[in-house]
Amino acid sequence: METISTHLDTAFWGTAGGILFLLILSGFFSGSETALTAASRGKLRAQADKGSRGAEKALRITEDNERLIGSVLLGNNLVNILAASLATALFTRVFGESGVALATLVMTFLVLIFAEVLPKTYAITNSEKAAAAVAPIIEVIVTVFAPIVGAVRLLVRGVLRIFGVRIDPDSHVLAVREEIAGALHLGHSEGVVEKEDRDRILGALDLGDRTVEEIMLHRSGIEMVDAADDPETILSQCLASPYTRLPVYRVEPENIIGVVHAKDLLRAMYSRIGGPDGDAGALRGFQVTDVAKPPYFIPETTTLDDQMRQFLRMRSHFALVVDEYGSLQGLITLEDILEEIVGEITDEFDPDSEHPIRKTEDGQYLVDGAMTIRDFNRASDWTLPDDEANTVAGLVIHEAQMIPTVGQVFSFHHFRFEVIGREGNRVTALKIRPL
Repeated sequence: METISTHLDTAFWGTAGGILFLLILSGFFSGSETALTAASRGKLRAQADKGSRGAEKALRITEDNERLIGSVLLGNNLVNILAASLATALFTRVFGESGVALATLVMTFLVLIFAEVLPKTYAITNSEKAAAAVAPIIEVIVTVFAPIVGAVRLLVRGVLRIFGVRIDPDSHVLAVREEIAGALHLGHSEGVVEKEDRDRILGALDLGDRTVEEIMLHRSGIEMVDAADDPETILSQCLASPYTRLPVYRVEPENIIGVVHAKDLLRAMYSRIGGPDGDAGALRGFQVTDVAKPPYFIPETTTLDDQMRQFLRMRSHFALVVDEYGSLQGLITLEDILEEIVGEITDEFDPDSEHPIRKTEDGQYLVDGAMTIRDFNRASDWTLPDDEANTVAGLVIHEAQMIPTVGQVFSFHHFRFEVIGREGNRVTALKIRPL
């Protein structure tokens, strides 16, 4: 009897030790999965650049999340099932048939607390540190389980394909921009990120998705120089204009033949009259086309990111925008693109004009119709759609399917729009408030 008792005691403690070891392994797998999936790749890259081999390995194994998760889940399920089987056998030997229910209760509690909640809580609060620590071991496990995981992956993708679901291996790369934008919006809502910082970063991210057509100065607002005007008229116009560069046309405004820079014009005229004591009459034969530079035309579909690169490469700040038929649509400058990132840029030479948006005492907004929807959203923190129109007035006209008159009121996109100003076919002012 003593031999049997000793054998039972040895088996009991050996099995109990095995269960404890398996629970530790289960906790390791659970914590590793959470740490590696929750860790920021940006922070891991920063640690790797500082010489952390663990972070470098974590970056390497998280490049293929499907294989990583498959390997970790395979190991986690193996140790959990084995631990549950050993516990059932142990409790059945000690307590008989009631040991099955008791083993279920005890293992559920142990696995939940010590193999799931505890390691995952630590891993999610120290994700980058934990990921760098477990990465060397997980890398070996991923390599060992690679054949099995590969077979499981093919099976899973086959089943998903039956239901019309296809896995894109590059989806995590394409989602980086959305992840950054979401983090900025979340940080702003929680008070961690300032609104100005959020707008600047989002503005820079959006340059590749927006075209010059969206922010260009429309041709109706372009100030031009007529090549047929006399030199005195051209000089007076350039001196009175707040702009440094003015397009030069001949016969009709559509026929742009050059762009004159005020400094080049003044320098040429000064030289023509012979200095401060010269004869102003010498300007009679002066031609503005002699100092005008060739115009630079770009298509309206050019993205802001590409155009900014072109400006920097060509050392130019000024371009005329044309449509697919070559007709003039507007103009754009490097400053216009930079304003999409940093906001409105003004200096002492900009004309003093009323701010395009003002808030009334009753919470409504008085808006210039020519104000872009993007600028309005940035100023008001609203989310008016800009898919179908670039300006606030354009949005109202698009939704109303007509050119509204003063006093008309429209409600769409959860906002109320009242037209309070119109000049010809242009809506010049609106009053907006949320419904």
